[in-house]
Amino acid sequence: MPRPEKQEKAKDFKGTMIRLFQSLEQWRYLLVIASTLALIAAALSTVAPNKLSDVTDVISDGMKPNTENIGIISQEISQNILENYTKYKMTKNQPVEITSKEDSMELLEEFNNLTPQEKQYVLKPIRIQDKNISVQDQIEFVEASLSLKEEMSNEEMIQVLDEYPESIKSLIEPKMDQKELHKRVLILGIIYLLNAIFVYIEGRMMAYVGIGYAKKLRKNISEKINRLPLKYFDTHETGDVLSRVTNDADTIGINMSDNITSFVTNVTLFVGSIIMMFVTNWMMALTAIGASILGFIGSFFLLKKSQKYFVERQEQLGNLNGHIEEIYSGHNVVKAYNGEKKALEEFDEINNKLFNCNRKSQFLSGIMQPIMIFVGNFGYVAVCVVGALLVMNNMTSFGTIVAFMIYIRLFTNPLSRIAQAMTTMQSIAAAAERVYEFMDEKELSEESHLKEKIDKKEAKGNIEFKNVRFGYDPNKTIIKDFSASVKSGEKIAIVGPTGAGKTTMVNLLMKFYEITDGDILIDGKSIKELSRENIHDLFIMVLQDTWLFEGTIRENLKFNKKQVSDEEIWNICKTVGVDHFIKTLPGGLDSMVGDNDSISSGQKQLLTIARGMIEDEPFLILDEATSNVDTRTEELVQKAMDKLTEGRTSFIIAHRLSTIKNANLILVMNEGNIVEQGTHEELLKKNGFYAKLYNSQFQK
Repeated sequence: MPRPEKQEKAKDFKGTMIRLFQSLEQWRYLLVIASTLALIAAALSTVAPNKLSDVTDVISDGMKPNTENIGIISQEISQNILENYTKYKMTKNQPVEITSKEDSMELLEEFNNLTPQEKQYVLKPIRIQDKNISVQDQIEFVEASLSLKEEMSNEEMIQVLDEYPESIKSLIEPKMDQKELHKRVLILGIIYLLNAIFVYIEGRMMAYVGIGYAKKLRKNISEKINRLPLKYFDTHETGDVLSRVTNDADTIGINMSDNITSFVTNVTLFVGSIIMMFVTNWMMALTAIGASILGFIGSFFLLKKSQKYFVERQEQLGNLNGHIEEIYSGHNVVKAYNGEKKALEEFDEINNKLFNCNRKSQFLSGIMQPIMIFVGNFGYVAVCVVGALLVMNNMTSFGTIVAFMIYIRLFTNPLSRIAQAMTTMQSIAAAAERVYEFMDEKELSEESHLKEKIDKKEAKGNIEFKNVRFGYDPNKTIIKDFSASVKSGEKIAIVGPTGAGKTTMVNLLMKFYEITDGDILIDGKSIKELSRENIHDLFIMVLQDTWLFEGTIRENLKFNKKQVSDEEIWNICKTVGVDHFIKTLPGGLDSMVGDNDSISSGQKQLLTIARGMIEDEPFLILDEATSNVDTRTEELVQKAMDKLTEGRTSFIIAHRLSTIKNANLILVMNEGNIVEQGTHEELLKKNGFYAKLYNSQFQK
C-alpha cells in the first residue's frame, strides 16, 4: 500500500484552528471563565511588582537616617546659637548686625572658636519634637556636623551620625513605618494569594477541557469508524487510523489544555508589563524594551522555520505506526520469507525520517529558551545600569529598580512562552488536521428516511439479485450483470476462481458497498429501502478471517447477544466440536483468549462458527468458513453446518468444492457473471466450467 506523501506545511492552519475552537462549543463557559481567571491572574502579576516596589521603598526609607530632621535640628540649634551669642556679645557692648547669610556664618564661626566654658555659658537648652536638647548635646552636634562633607560616602556619613549625642540620634536614626509597611505587605500578599487561587482554578478547568475534548475526539472517531464504508479501510493503513485515534487526539487534548490560557496569560503579561513599566518609569521602560526587542525577531523567525517539521512529525508518526502494525501482525510470514532485513530497512527509513523531523522541530523550538534567557539577562544588565544612573541623580528610587528586575522577567518570559505556544499550536494544528481529514471522509449514505423493515422472526428467506452491476472503481466494473433467485431455506453455494466476485456479492448483499446498478431484494423488499442495521440483524456471518477479541471464551461466543445460558453455549460448542478444546483450558468458558497465536487458526475458526450458531438469524453466510480446519475436523464442522443451515437461506463461498455437494443451487461465477448454475450433479453432467474447477482438485 502506498504511504501518504510527506506534508511540508499545514494545509490550512487558520481554518483548522477556527474549526478546533468551534468544536469546543460545549465547554465555552468553562473556557470563558478560565480565560477570564487567567487574564485577572496575569493582570495581578503585572501589578504585583509595582506594589513590591512600594514595600521596598518603605523598607529602604526605614533604613535611612531622617535627613529632614537633621535639617530641622541644624536650623533650630543654629538659631539658638545666633540668638544667644548675639545677646552674649551685646552684654559686652559688642553690637551685632546680621543682614545676610554670610553674617550668620561668620557669627557661627566665632561661636565655634569660643572655649567650652564660654559655649556652656552662652547657650541655653532647647526642645525639638518633644525632645530636650541640652547645651552639651548642642555643642557635640555642632562639632560632629563640621566634619560632614558633600562628597562623603554613605558609610562615612553614618559614622559621623553615630557621633551625635543620644538625644539628637533618637530624632534622626532610621525608623521603619511599621503601619505603612504592614499595609503594603498585606496588599502584596493578597495580590499573590489571589493570583495563586485564580491560576489553580484556571488550571483545573483547562485540564478538564483538554481531557474532555480528547475523550470527545476519540468517541467521535470511534463512531466515525462505524459510519465509514469498507472502501476506506481497504485503502488506508490500520496503524495510521490508530495513530489518529491515539497520538493525534492526545496531542490535541494535552497541548490544548496548556496552551489556550497560557496564550491569554502571556499576552496579558506581555502587554500589562509594558503598560506598568511606562507607568513606573518611562526611561527604564524604553531601556527594557530596547534590550528585549531581539527576542521578537528570533522567536518569529524560528517559529516560521519549525512549523513544517511539526506537521511532518505527525505524518511520519502515523506512517511508523502503520508499518509496525503491518509487520508485527504478519510477523510469522515475515520470518518465513526471511523478510526481516527488508522490514527492518523500511522501519529504519521511516524511523530516520521521524527522527530528523523530531530533531529539527525540537531543536528550533528548544533554542528559543536559551535565546530568551540571554535577552532577559541582557535586559537585567541594561536596567541595572540605567537604574543606577537615575538613582544617583535622584530621578527614581531603589524600589523602582527592584520592580523593573521583575518586569524584565514578566516581559521577556511571555515572549518565549508565546513563541513556544505558537510552536505548539503548529503541532496541535497538524494533529487536528489529520483528525479532521479522517472525520471529513465520506460516510455511508444516511438512512434515517428508510421506513421499510423486515422482522427477523417473520422473515421468509427469499433473496433475488436483479441485473446487479458494481465496481470498486467507477471506471472499472467487476460485477457486470449478476442475476439469481434464491428461495427460502435453500443452500446456495457460490464458487469460482479467485477474483471472480464471490466475496463482492456477499458484501453487496450485506450492504457493505452500494450497488452501482440493478437491485437486490430480500423477501421482495429492496435493500435500498432497508437499513444496514436491519439487514445485518438478519444474517449470520462466518468469515475466513477469524477474529477473537481480548476476553473470555464466554464473552467471545456471546458477542453482542447477552441472553444466552451456559447450557446453550455448551450444546452449540458440542455440536461444532469445540467443547473438548474448551474443557482442556484451565478456566473453561472463563479462560481468556484473544486475537493472538496462543490458539490455532482451526480452533479460532471453530469458535467463530459457534459464535455464528449462537447468533441464530434467518440468513447465513459462510465465506470459506472451513478453510482453516483439518480434513477430520472439516467433516465434523460440515455436519454442524448442515444442522446450522436447516431452515435458513444460506450462502456458502467455498474453494473446496467437495464441501458444497449437497447445496440446493450452485452459482458458478467468472469475471463478475454467473456462467453456470445448478446442482452438483447437473453441473458435472454439463462438463463445463464447474466440472473443470471440480476435477482440477484431483489433478496431480
